[in-house]
Amino acid sequence: MRSAIPVTWYLMTMNDVEKPVRSPCVHVCALDEQDVCIGCQRTVAEITRWGRMDNAERREVLQLCLERARASGLLMTS
Repeated sequence: MRSAIPVTWYLMTMNDVEKPVRSPCVHVCALDEQDVCIGCQRTVAEITRWGRMDNAERREVLQLCLERARASGLLMTS
């Protein structure tokens, strides 16, 4: 005889599942001289590996993208 899974367990498990961090792609896909995309500021390696990254690694890449955008003058810092 199979035992039923409590509804509270199912709901708790569903709430604990983290959604994947979305790609920063803005569909402006062109590489600069350093092989960094001018649209999303990811390197070729980061773009290629994105689908296999966990959320922690994706957040690290997003931070690097932000730093690259600031360094290149694409974002103003206050």
